[in-house]
Order: sequence, then C-alpha cells, then structure tokens
Amino acid sequence: MSITDRPLRVALLSYRSKPHCGGQGIYLRHLSRELSALGHHVEVFSGQPYPELEPGPVLHTVPSLDLYRDEDPFRWPHLSEYRDWIDALEFAIMRSGAFPEPLTFSLRALRIMRARHADFDLVHDNQVLAYGMLGLARAGLPLVTSIHHPISVDRRIEIAAATGLARFSKWRWYSFVRMQARVARRVGPILTASQSSRADICHDFKVAPENVHVIPLGVDTRLFHPRPAPRVPGRIVAVASADSPLKGVGTLLQSFGKIMAEREAQLIVVGKPAPGGPTERLAGDLALGDRVRFVHGISDSELADLTASAEIAVVPSLYEGFSLPAVEHMASGTPLVASDTGALPEVTGDAAVLVEPGDAEALAAVLRDLLDSPEERARLGAAAWQRVQERFTWSAVARATVQRYLHAIDDARTAAPRAGPGRATPEGAGPC
Repeated sequence: MSITDRPLRVALLSYRSKPHCGGQGIYLRHLSRELSALGHHVEVFSGQPYPELEPGPVLHTVPSLDLYRDEDPFRWPHLSEYRDWIDALEFAIMRSGAFPEPLTFSLRALRIMRARHADFDLVHDNQVLAYGMLGLARAGLPLVTSIHHPISVDRRIEIAAATGLARFSKWRWYSFVRMQARVARRVGPILTASQSSRADICHDFKVAPENVHVIPLGVDTRLFHPRPAPRVPGRIVAVASADSPLKGVGTLLQSFGKIMAEREAQLIVVGKPAPGGPTERLAGDLALGDRVRFVHGISDSELADLTASAEIAVVPSLYEGFSLPAVEHMASGTPLVASDTGALPEVTGDAAVLVEPGDAEALAAVLRDLLDSPEERARLGAAAWQRVQERFTWSAVARATVQRYLHAIDDARTAAPRAGPGRATPEGAGPC
C-alpha cells in the first residue's frame, strides 16, 4: 500500500507547550486535533508545561526537571529528582545562565524515537531545533520542522533593551539560538506562518529559501467569533507576555496613560507581570490604578468572551512572526490596532489600523479616534471577521501540512533507503 493510500503515523515533538499562551502550545493543540480529524494517527511528545489536547491525538509526557515552573522558577531540584545524565546536564546549563530545555528535550525525544522508530512515518518538530533532532535520520525518520519565528529576533530586542550585567545575562540566556541556527541549516523542510518569518529565518539562520515553506496559522472559530451581546463601552484588550520587551506592553501602557483622563476607557491585558517587575513598576509610575487590569490563568472560553466584549483590541508588539492573538481578535470581530512590523501587516491586511511600533503618541491618537468613532469600529470589525473566514482556518492548515509531510517522506525515500538502528548514519545526521 502506498503511503498516500493510508493514514500517516505522525510524532509531534514540542519541548514546552503552555496550553493557553505562547504559540507553541496553541499550535500543537489545534494542529494535532485537525490531523486526527483527517484520519491520521498523531502522538504528541511534550516537555513541561504540558499541553491540553482535544480528543483524537495521544499525549506522551516527557518529564524534565521543570526548572522554570511558574510558581518556582530557577529552582534547585532535590537529589532524588534526578533520573539520568540528561537531568544533570539540564541543571548544569541552567546554573550557567543559559536556557537548556530545547537541547535536553531533544536528547530525551531522540532516545524515545530510536526505541519507536518503526511506529512512525514522520516526525514533526515544533520549534525544538536542537542537536538531538539531527539524530533522527539514524532511526530512519523523515523530519519536518516548524519555526514560528526565529528566536534570534527576541534575542536582538531583549539584549538591546537590557543594560549593565543584565545585558550579559540576556546574551547568555539566548545562547541556545546559535544551536537552533546550526540545526535549522541541516534539517529537512521548515514550515513557518508568514512571508515575514520566512525572510527572517533565511536571513538570521542562513537557511536556503527553497527549504522554507509558508503555511499560515488558523484560529478556533468555535470559540473566537462575534457575540450578540453589546460590547463593553471603552474596553480595550491586549493579549501579551506582560514583561517581554518584544510584546510592547510598555508602549501600550504609556499610550493608555495619555488617553485615560480624556476618555472613559479601561484596559485589560491578558498576561502576568512579575511582582515588582518593569511592567508593574511602569503601571505604578503612570498612576493607572484600577483603570488597567492584568488577568491570567483564564480558560479559552473566558479569553474568547473577553476578546469579543472589547470595543478595541491592540497588538503593540515590536515584532511578530505571525500573531495568533491578532487573528483571534479579528475572528471575534473586534476592531484591531496593531504594530506595523514583522508579519502583522501581512496577517491583518486592510482589516486593522497599523501604527509605528514603540510610538506611544501614535498609538494613543489611534485609540482616541476609534473610541470616538463607532462607525469606524464597525467597519474594521466586519472586515476583520471576513478576512479570517477567507484565510485562517485550522482545517486548511492541517491539509497543507499533510502535503508537506508527504513531500518530506518522498524526499527521504529518494535520498536513501530508510535506515534502521545500527545502520550507517547519513552525512550530517548527528549532534555537532
């Protein structure tokens, strides 16, 4: 039977998969569901935090030391928690100031895939991009890799925003990006969500353009859609990692501070600022008081209700490789203001107002205009909803991804017969 005549057996790998924030976990949940709905057998292997999957795919948890858990980051594990040398390596890298999870997850995943090489037709790497992925050829497994955007962009922005010793700490933390660039140049086909991200991957990671394929992401329109209830007057909402300079929350707070004395407005940021951190300090300095609320830990349905209740949504990022929150806002029919950077113009088209990233004055001016113009809000909301229906559905993402899987399997068969354990390793198929 031809590979095209039967369901595929897919292993989806993700080193961390937060269920409700961060693109990796959301992508994993929706793609795995839609691949299963198409009849394919999908097994998800994830490190902590683990995803919340819907019926269909099978979840295998890959335990780590969980050194960055929300309630106890950079923790010191008890000696009894160590299982093997990979755990020891993970702790040692963390104590050196670097981020170990991609590397150590890849080593654990490689060990699992070697033992189960006959169970899968293909492995899909969800932005692990670590040396263990290069060993998959020894198990005879074709590989497809998703890069939502190259973390080199985060590194540039965060190092530029840091000063003193914090600058060195950021440089050390992001040292794993060099590994990701090396791996990206040596793996098979790469999937990304926008032409903007494709250009950044090719430029920053020096990947050949013909190896990077664009498949836009989708939105769960079962949850994110317009509601019949009236929107809350003056409500502005944003979904962003509160303390990350990349997400531009500081710019949003500054712009809101300029308009809150002039308009009856309220700002809700879905994100968790660190106690005493830069975002919390800025909100205090601006005397925003209870006109600004930070919420976190809400369910998907609560997030969808909140998004659909707002009169305006904002994506103030300094860069986005795609921006699932932007598409979720658009699917809710919520008028969107977004930064004119990265993939945001490509994603939003003419269904959003674009502003210069980092320009609090320009953002404040746009917010004033939209708060004062229900007609323009209605026009933007309708255009946004229509754009989502035409372009961004998860079922289409899954179908396009399966085509890439089939190409990768064919390419692997053409290049060499499937290798099993103990056979010669193809050139370049091992950790550097």
